[in-house]
Amino acid sequence: VYRHLLKRVVLSNRARAVKGLRAQRPTISIGRVTITEPRDGVVEAVVIVHSKVRVRAVALRLEGLDNRWRASAVNVL
Repeated sequence: VYRHLLKRVVLSNRARAVKGLRAQRPTISIGRVTITEPRDGVVEAVVIVHSKVRVRAVALRLEGLDNRWRASAVNVL
């Protein structure tokens, strides 16, 4: 997941550099959050994210590993 996100960041930076644009942080707010625990040490969640232009759902799967949470899946719908 981290490598995929890092690749997207690099591609976005290159595209902005070509167009001469600066990075802008979007203004978002968190809506409804739904959390389930299908088994011990695993959390699956759906978070509704509101921006000025659209509303998106973010699906997450977190797995407990060495007293940390590791995101094994992140999908933006």
